[in-house]
Amino acid sequence: DEAKAMNRIPIVVGGTGLYIRSLFEPLFESPPLDPEKRAELHSRFTEMCTNDLRNWCIRLDPEKAHLGRTQLMRAIETAELTGQKLSTLQKTRNPKPTTHHSPRYLVLDPGKPLASVIESRVDKMLSVGWQDEVRSLMDTVPAEAPAWKASGYRVVREVLEGEMELSAARSRIIIETRQYAKRQRTWFRHQLKGDVTRLDPLDPEFNSQLESWWAKES
Repeated sequence: DEAKAMNRIPIVVGGTGLYIRSLFEPLFESPPLDPEKRAELHSRFTEMCTNDLRNWCIRLDPEKAHLGRTQLMRAIETAELTGQKLSTLQKTRNPKPTTHHSPRYLVLDPGKPLASVIESRVDKMLSVGWQDEVRSLMDTVPAEAPAWKASGYRVVREVLEGEMELSAARSRIIIETRQYAKRQRTWFRHQLKGDVTRLDPLDPEFNSQLESWWAKES
């Protein structure tokens, strides 16, 4: 709204596709939960491992039981405090419509060369101190913290804990990152709505194509 008031074009760069889409298609708004009862539940959550939370969620809202720790806690607290499944509420409640204009998307995708780019990036991160970074995080960040979901960090931690050889960890990180990139491509291909332009940043004509796109949008 501030950008619009100043007659500026807001540009959103990066982030997951879901975050970007939520700017124009607001996400589900969960019902209000009793603060005291919610605090009591969260005190119980801190004493439970993720597998225990998953088993609890299976009983209350099995459609959500495959998700991560944070999402499991949200599903459990919704079911316990409202008597309704979060998965059901998300299907029946309509989010408030946005008042923003339709977005125009620019997706940069190098295509097949991305696989080698990912491999080079992983090797570079390992060579410039990724293990040292993770070692310092292990001193301050709990093992169950969501931060460990960042690509590759949990795997490097397993190397430092003696659970995996570095060569095996490197291969696993590369495979998992390529799989994540594939899921991103699929999401952007099928979920973006509106004006979508795709450019290859490795194309020799990329700069001129980008300038042409921007001139048209501005």
